[in-house]
Amino acid sequence: MYCRDCGEKLALRFLEQEGLVPYCPRCEKFKFPFFPVAVSMAVVNRAENKILLAKHVGDEDYKLFAGYIKKGESAEKAIPRELREETGLPAVKWRYLSSRYHDAKNLLMLGFLVTAEEKEITRGEEIEEAHWCTPDEARALIKKDSTAEYFLNLALAELGKRK
Repeated sequence: MYCRDCGEKLALRFLEQEGLVPYCPRCEKFKFPFFPVAVSMAVVNRAENKILLAKHVGDEDYKLFAGYIKKGESAEKAIPRELREETGLPAVKWRYLSSRYHDAKNLLMLGFLVTAEEKEITRGEEIEEAHWCTPDEARALIKKDSTAEYFLNLALAELGKRK
């Protein structure tokens, strides 16, 4: 690892209450590592009886919709942008559910329950297939023991509280 400010090679140094942290000898500062943040979206229709799942290009598993938060962008701005890019659907409203570290891509996922218009889906370049499912169909199709399943279960529990 190298310092993002000066390019010097970082060394691990002990920092009280933090443990081993990368340290730049040239800047004389601890350099906490950055990792990306993304939104994960359990997209439901207005009636809240269908969930939108997708297969990404080259992937066999059904997943929720997700996307990276761009530099300078909030999660609240990333949600409608990502959903429109991937499906052409407008996000009507959203509610934060929870966060979870996603080890496979070394990123923090912010989970949201998103309501969208149930209109014709216009797939973006990343999406091979997308369709509306009942909650039971979504549970059966989503990859087991995945981050997507974690957020789907949270969303379905939240929807169950509303009924």
